[in-house]
Amino acid sequence: MLRQPFDPSEFDDVILGCVNVHADEVNPGRVAPLRLGCGPEVPGWTVQRNCASGMQSIDVGYRYIADGGANLILAGGTEALSHAPLMFSDDAAAWFGGMFGARSLAAKLRQLTRFRPRFMTPSIALLRGLTDPVAKLNMGQTAEILAHQFGISREQADAYAVESHLRLAKAHDEGWLGELVPMIGNDGKVYDFDNGVRRDSSVDHLGKLKPAFERPYGKVTAGNSSQITDGASWIILASAAAVKRHDLTPMARIVDSEWAALDPSVMGLGPVISSTPILKRHKLSREDIGAWEINEAFAAQVLSCLAAWTDDRFCREILGLNDPFGAVDREILNVDGGAISLGHPVGTSGNRIVLHLIHVMRRLGTKLGVATECIGGGMGGAMLIEAL
Repeated sequence: MLRQPFDPSEFDDVILGCVNVHADEVNPGRVAPLRLGCGPEVPGWTVQRNCASGMQSIDVGYRYIADGGANLILAGGTEALSHAPLMFSDDAAAWFGGMFGARSLAAKLRQLTRFRPRFMTPSIALLRGLTDPVAKLNMGQTAEILAHQFGISREQADAYAVESHLRLAKAHDEGWLGELVPMIGNDGKVYDFDNGVRRDSSVDHLGKLKPAFERPYGKVTAGNSSQITDGASWIILASAAAVKRHDLTPMARIVDSEWAALDPSVMGLGPVISSTPILKRHKLSREDIGAWEINEAFAAQVLSCLAAWTDDRFCREILGLNDPFGAVDREILNVDGGAISLGHPVGTSGNRIVLHLIHVMRRLGTKLGVATECIGGGMGGAMLIEAL
């Protein structure tokens, strides 16, 4: 806000993506602008589309502007997974309910006899939230399904994860992450380097990790999965009128967006089924896209998306293409690493990959780019961006 030539009160709306909303701040989309000094008259609200919540905030904002209902919108994403609560189990909750409902001393004593020590074992809300209630699979298990279907090996997944860490380390060293704002701790210490990147990562090191979700033969481990982290991201959306009024310099233009859905058990293919229709709609080929950001939920999931685009039957029967889409060049895919090395604060990531894609496109001198992600529950989201 301090860098902007306009007052924060100029925003027409603030839209913030968040998945695990804290009980003390049930509408962070309203709390954040109040703390940012936007004033009480700027409305704010929260959107939730799982891993794409941060991208959803951009999508809603840009459509508001396109429809003429707004000129200046602050769109973001936030997540504090370190604050995910511990919960009592259903059995423990039922016991507490019986205890509170007991009217007489005798009834309370009878209920006390039903207490079991296991009631004090907490249920981790984050793990429950990462399990699909329909498919009854956690997100890691859906990645295992894709790895099996597309023949992704453990070694391939680990190699991709190593590359993510090395690319992020290089981006840090080269100063390519200018959009990252240093954090200052309560003790005054400045944190100007993300602590998720592992410079010493290697296939040998990762090969020693046990499968996290399907033992003993699974391909998905803690090392080749996205990291559970905290994070936040903001993007300012402006109409042509706002650009002129405030003498702003646009970085990019949102050309189009797409939301798609598929079976929750193979949710990792969301980037394929959401980004391909955009390119078809605008009569663009794979070669027209100069940079890609595919959120790295799991290495096996990203590699499965790349494999699906080269599979003749998949492209013909699922994507409606006459020929395979073709292989996305790894040199222009997640060029500075991704969620495996940087982390995946779920409400934030969709916003972050759009913002970082814009920086990458400007650095590479390319005109068009695609930011896309898989979404828990069996969905995919994508945005086509034009650098200015």
